[in-house]
Amino acid sequence: MKYIEVEKKFALPDPDALKARLIELGAKPAEPTHQVDEYFNHPDPERDFLKPAAISEWVRLRTEARGSSINYKLWHPVEAIKKTHADEYESTVGDVEAVRNVLMATGFTTLVTVDKTREEWKLPDVEVAFDHVKSAGDFVEFEFKGEFETVDDAVVRLDEFIESLNVELGEQIMRGYPHIILGREH
Repeated sequence: MKYIEVEKKFALPDPDALKARLIELGAKPAEPTHQVDEYFNHPDPERDFLKPAAISEWVRLRTEARGSSINYKLWHPVEAIKKTHADEYESTVGDVEAVRNVLMATGFTTLVTVDKTREEWKLPDVEVAFDHVKSAGDFVEFEFKGEFETVDDAVVRLDEFIESLNVELGEQIMRGYPHIILGREH
């Protein structure tokens, strides 16, 4: 489904075992990229992204060598602590400084900056991203990229894929990198 993201994130104590398994499945890594993600808060106090017990939305401006982008995510279920999927709208940006200035001029404020190195591996229905996040550690994200009728279908298929790897992963992380850097549990 267009504009719907279904992903799962885990701490990753030993990336080599997972990479070896991905190679067995025919996946190849892309060149690692350095990404700097600046997350912004809404200017209206009623829309303060940090106000709810569980953060459910972000505006992100990403800068990396292969191009910049702006992104909005709204995680669902909105009121739940445990999120299953997100509405995600993302577009490339030609002039990242101009977009940053637009956000700041309209009252958005920077919440946190996430500095990471990402290595992506693609399989037909799943994208695997190995992330080293400055001040947070090493993680792996599995994102379902295949066709699906319902979010539940995508979640089940992603879970089946992860289980089929038969590789020990670390703890499942139910929060984003901004949460971790901000010290938020939800």
